[in-house]
Amino acid sequence: MCTTNCIAYGVSHLKREEIAGKRVVEVGSYNVNGSLRPILESYGPAKYVGVDIMAGPGVDVVCDAEQLVTTFGERSFDVVVSTEVLEHVRHWRESISNMKRLCVPGGIILITTRSKGFGYHAYPHDYWRYEVDDMKKIFSDFTLEDVRPEPDPNPKAAGVFLRARKPLDYRENDLAPIELYSIIADRRVRDINEKMISAFMRKRKVRKFFGDIARRIKKVVS
Repeated sequence: MCTTNCIAYGVSHLKREEIAGKRVVEVGSYNVNGSLRPILESYGPAKYVGVDIMAGPGVDVVCDAEQLVTTFGERSFDVVVSTEVLEHVRHWRESISNMKRLCVPGGIILITTRSKGFGYHAYPHDYWRYEVDDMKKIFSDFTLEDVRPEPDPNPKAAGVFLRARKPLDYRENDLAPIELYSIIADRRVRDINEKMISAFMRKRKVRKFFGDIARRIKKVVS
């Protein structure tokens, strides 16, 4: 998945010479509403692999983000791209760890994801919201070359964009203490469980039920 802002960020923060002849992997490559892939492929990578949890447009390999290293091996790609995916990944620590390990020393990771204020959008799930400070902590073991809020004046379009480079002397940091805001729990938590998810889905069903009634009443009255 990729929005117009995501595509613009990728184009401005991935140079042709950084892609040409390189190995590129896109994590969460199912093309729902646009993709960086046609642009990056025009730069002439040695190979471009699209990975997602289900088959579809833009997907070359069906693979969970937690199994990237098992599937491809460590240090398999020069550039790792992930746009609008991390908010949908329940086990975000394992997934980000796999992205980091997939990247060669000196390689680049480019990520876009959602921040607090962006509404619930399940494809097929939606769990987390990331802020700039969260990304700085999560990627404190990388060289942060750019991290910023999404440049959009609409607060409902809140997101965060990041470009980071893996150090030659990389030592992975410990993500266990980090709490993220969860749209499921409506607060910062370290993890979410089935009880939280069930309670959230029940609330959504109740809201939908009463919302449908209100719309029907409004239609009858008008």
